[in-house]
Amino acid sequence: MAAQYAIKGATAKGITSSVEQAVAEGGLGPGDALPPVRRLADELGVSAGTVATAYKELRQRGIVVTRGRGGTVVAQAPAVGARRPPKVPQGARDLAGGHPDPALMPVLLPPERAAPVSGSHRGSPRRAGLEELAREWFARDGIPDSRVTFAHGALDCMARLLSTELKPGDAVAVEDPGFHHLLDLVPALGLRMVPVAVDDEGIRPEALRGALRAGVRAVVCSPRGQNPVGGCFSEARRDALLEALGGFPEVLVIEDDHNAEVAGAPSHSLASGGLERWAQVRTVSKHLSVDLRWAALACDATTLARHEGRMLLTSGWVSHLLQETVERTMTDPSARALVGRAARVYTERREALTGELTRRGIAAHGASGLNVSVPVRDESAVVNGLRSRGWWVAAGSRFRIATPTAVRVTSATLEVAEAARFADDFAAVLGESEATYGG
Repeated sequence: MAAQYAIKGATAKGITSSVEQAVAEGGLGPGDALPPVRRLADELGVSAGTVATAYKELRQRGIVVTRGRGGTVVAQAPAVGARRPPKVPQGARDLAGGHPDPALMPVLLPPERAAPVSGSHRGSPRRAGLEELAREWFARDGIPDSRVTFAHGALDCMARLLSTELKPGDAVAVEDPGFHHLLDLVPALGLRMVPVAVDDEGIRPEALRGALRAGVRAVVCSPRGQNPVGGCFSEARRDALLEALGGFPEVLVIEDDHNAEVAGAPSHSLASGGLERWAQVRTVSKHLSVDLRWAALACDATTLARHEGRMLLTSGWVSHLLQETVERTMTDPSARALVGRAARVYTERREALTGELTRRGIAAHGASGLNVSVPVRDESAVVNGLRSRGWWVAAGSRFRIATPTAVRVTSATLEVAEAARFADDFAAVLGESEATYGG
């Protein structure tokens, strides 16, 4: 690192700015190591405390992470600059993005005309009709609906919840493997991640207990359609998790039910279990439109007050034009029918893929949701092997912290008739990688 980029600065602020600029401009990349504190202090002629203060600031802002004896390194998704997903190779079929099938999403129904707004909507941030629809949406699955509000998408909502509830350095329990954007977001907020293992029924109770004993202040999990494994809470798993949480009433439990309408699994939510601190977030991006950046939030009174207070001070409200579009589309009979069909089709495609892989002796996980996770020994070999056959899948390194290697396949856009051909190619690639890499 030192040969590539020389950190400068005579103060903690100067050192911080130098590192941030290097990361933003590409002089320092994800995983690059920063010099040990004492060595950099000697090089710059400053005290070790000055460098330590700079590194602390960089950690709290999500630009670097500390790996114990591994030192301080640039975060995989540093909170400066812009990191985009890898481009789909030309001619390859995209099964990596985790996106829904556009053919199974309705045409949006925005208002034909929009009258000028007098003043602002801060005094009435939620359209009454959409708020009532949101309450019905939560109540349908036994989620308390007395306190409901809106946000600009699931990650926007979770970022606000975590930043108002926790302070830099606090620990958050996250699924491992889990949603890669969330795994990027948590350290960007200056928070520590405590990985919690998952299986086909979601987060595992014994792993959650370990995280709670380790002092986490919040838990973020998915009750169904877990990304990337596809786990969904059973009634028994939900009860076991609630029992584990029973001794920690101060911990905020955030459920991300992002694909509630098309997950293909019933709701067994922790939010319905009488928790003291809880929140459930739902979005429409997986069943109405990926461009509808709107989320509904149901939560306890304290969480609502903190979310609303921060929202009021920042964006103020979610656009009423967007809210009206969501409301009109949610209540349109043809849109409702298409969403119901999408849920059935996604289940058929997911089960076809897991079935074909299983018939070839390949373990696959996908109890719900839009993706299937397949454990493999060498992610790069499988990704590149499938690419050579015209398929583009996601390496599991984007989603995991400490769990074993795997690849994620988006089943949502893979037709049932294509599942056998894909599984044949997957089996062939596995055979080639074992021969090349020794299993």
